[in-house]
Amino acid sequence: MYGLTRATTTLVFSAVAGLLIWFATQISNDHIGGYWARVGLVAGAGLLMAVSQLLGGWTKWGWPRLSIPVLVTAFVPVAIVSLWIILAGEPGSGWFHNHVMAWTRDIHVSGVVTDFLYYIPVLAFGTGLVFGFSFDTTGPVVRDRDVDRDRSVAPVSGRAADEPMTAERRATTPSNDRTADRETVR
Repeated sequence: MYGLTRATTTLVFSAVAGLLIWFATQISNDHIGGYWARVGLVAGAGLLMAVSQLLGGWTKWGWPRLSIPVLVTAFVPVAIVSLWIILAGEPGSGWFHNHVMAWTRDIHVSGVVTDFLYYIPVLAFGTGLVFGFSFDTTGPVVRDRDVDRDRSVAPVSGRAADEPMTAERRATTPSNDRTADRETVR
């Protein structure tokens, strides 16, 4: 049943993501507002694709949560590079566009940035997708009483961990005890 739920969720969200991309094609790219609306719709389509897997994973009976390591390690660098290129491709000569292009020339990556300008929608989609991957579902909550009922899992007691180890016991024996000395000689 899990596979069918996940497949259906993926199909429905793929259709909605396709609809968002189609809406993006209907907006003019000649002015800054239209440019950012298109980029936002395509990024939203990428986010929807990741959310489809998150919602399809709810059959694991877990709650969604934000994974900080994925957010910081994966999303932040992807967002910085993608936003850099998206700002470089902004129509007109706005403040952000001018500064990003000047910084791009200063660090000698203008060739790479201009090559990527043709793929701004792909970068926007991928950025939304990676942001969606920052979320995950937790597994089912296991209660202590459920573990006690399961015979394959033995309950853990803290008493054995509190006992001294063999090396600690030998270190505490009195040195004038002859039986202890005989034991160490053998």
